[in-house]
Amino acid sequence: MSHKILIVDDEPDILEFLKYNLEKNGYLVQSASNGVQALEALKNFTPDLIVMDIMMPKMNGIEACSNIRRNPKFKNIIIIFLSAISEEFSQIACYDAGGDDFLAKPIPPKLLLKKISVMLNRMSSKRDESVNGIWIDQDRYLVFCDEHPIRLPKKQFELLNLLYSKPGKVFERNRIISEVWGTDYIVSSRNIDVQIRKIREKIGADKIDTIKGVGYRFSEGD
Repeated sequence: MSHKILIVDDEPDILEFLKYNLEKNGYLVQSASNGVQALEALKNFTPDLIVMDIMMPKMNGIEACSNIRRNPKFKNIIIIFLSAISEEFSQIACYDAGGDDFLAKPIPPKLLLKKISVMLNRMSSKRDESVNGIWIDQDRYLVFCDEHPIRLPKKQFELLNLLYSKPGKVFERNRIISEVWGTDYIVSSRNIDVQIRKIREKIGADKIDTIKGVGYRFSEGD
């Protein structure tokens, strides 16, 4: 099945140029000329990836990206920013808004196509590696449960990530404390139990097994 891409730019020539090259390479493409139109397009078209300009009328790319990331349904969409403004603060703003990458205009077509291909393949491979309906995006600190993105507090993410790193292996409580909190903190077994309970509330009770008197393990499922 072809990947779906939404391109957002207020310059018609760039939209036409991008649409032509992407469709030529087998992608399903829709376009929008500003952030407002992009959000409207998402009501009927859920892309795997968005290519988005920054400076646009009505709603710029930074604002549009922030709006997209606030909707859990769209948090796993890859967003690549394009801009003629290449200053460091602009790039930082893109990443802070939830963008995954930044390319400066003018756009080298081969580089953009390669970037899109690599990022989509990386996302697909991560999904293929899911265990018991869970896969973890280390780069974006996201947990995906049956394709739905979940953001966990830092320690809960690190705890789950530790168990997930070796499905079926039992991690003793002392090792969990050492790996997640380090030796500079005093953490009780009760605290670990509470964190596990909170993780289970978000990803399902069947994902983590309790080994009484020992610790926990990530379930490999059926």
